[in-house]
Amino acid sequence: MSETQKTAKTVTGEVVSNKMDKTISVLVSRKVKHPLYEKYIRRSTKFMAHDENNECSEGDLVVIEASKPMSKNKTWKLQKVVTKTQEI
Repeated sequence: MSETQKTAKTVTGEVVSNKMDKTISVLVSRKVKHPLYEKYIRRSTKFMAHDENNECSEGDLVVIEASKPMSKNKTWKLQKVVTKTQEI
């Protein structure tokens, strides 16, 4: 019998808010095809994610992964920061 290991679902998005303590708001965009007109439409979803070290700032590109619920809205956690924004 082979052991199957579950991998957590991951998504990539942009940080739109980091004003909360140890929490970031991540905007995840995707393109879906319209069923009738067959045109691609941009859809987006905002996720609340746990940022243990408060390392993210607005505009960063991050990868978040699904986790057990930490609060009412927070069920994702920060996996890694892909790109940081430049502060002027």
